Amino acid sequence: MTLLVVLEHDRGTWNDANDEALTAGRQLASDMDAALHVAIIGDGADGLAEQAAAGGAAIVHVVSDPLLTDYGPEAYGQSVVALIEDCEPDAVMAIGTDRGNEVMAQVGARADLGFVANCLSVDPSDDDTWTMTRAQWGGSLLEDATLTGDVKLLTYGHHVVAAQECTEPGAGEVEEFEPDLDDELGRTVVVDRQVLTSGVTLATAPVVVSGGRGVGSEDGFGILEELADLLGGRVGCSRAVTNNGWRNHSDQVGQTGTRIAPEIYIATGISGAIQHWVGAAASKRILAINTDPEANMVVKADYAVIGDLHKVVPAISAEIRGRQP
Repeated sequence: MTLLVVLEHDRGTWNDANDEALTAGRQLASDMDAALHVAIIGDGADGLAEQAAAGGAAIVHVVSDPLLTDYGPEAYGQSVVALIEDCEPDAVMAIGTDRGNEVMAQVGARADLGFVANCLSVDPSDDDTWTMTRAQWGGSLLEDATLTGDVKLLTYGHHVVAAQECTEPGAGEVEEFEPDLDDELGRTVVVDRQVLTSGVTLATAPVVVSGGRGVGSEDGFGILEELADLLGGRVGCSRAVTNNGWRNHSDQVGQTGTRIAPEIYIATGISGAIQHWVGAAASKRILAINTDPEANMVVKADYAVIGDLHKVVPAISAEIRGRQP
């Protein structure tokens, strides 16, 4: 048996979600008693084979085509379909990032195969019918599902699987693969990019300091910017803030924004609606600062300060500055 894991990269730069994918893939392949193969698609893929092998891959399929100069969901999806036809895996999985789910949805539609997204756990003990639990409705509902088909397609939810170091690297044998892609698929391939932010992003920041409606105004985020700078983190916000026009949507944490997994998430003036909680739930620790002790974010947080964020946040910043050498 064979499990094929689709990995992600940005023009040759390894995506940290791949470490989750390989960790989940190793366990699933073991449960299936299957060989672990990976697919890396597009320009720059050939330079990542060694990392894939270190993560346990026995075979690394490097997929190239003149169309695959950058990411394109249609071209990527058809590339995976062609690879499925060539190497005949029993299952294909990815991590449920925006890209991972988009590509796998393309694969399912193009190959007429069932696809289950955002799994929390998977049981492949029955070869014909797999059972899994997945998050639905933004994480407010856990659904038990079954999946049948000649090739099983699935993603694990992003940040559901904690990345672990592989103790037994794979052989990492590289196999070049060139799909026959129709030029029409190039219509959705990225042709240009504009850098809006550089350095640590909201999704990768070790510390995120977010504000909600309780911050009060666009100017009120100044104290959060100061605290985030002192901690080497990024500023986020709730949907209410973006709706009010105080911050750009790119700063939004939540189901319709960015899903984060920092070492600590400092949520100030945020009530903690389920849509926001979905985006923040993977945080290692959560500190809530709020005047309402019954707020959902306060109740679910690891630590809470009941008080006015306009007094508490500057006091934290002052304490940090006082301890700096």
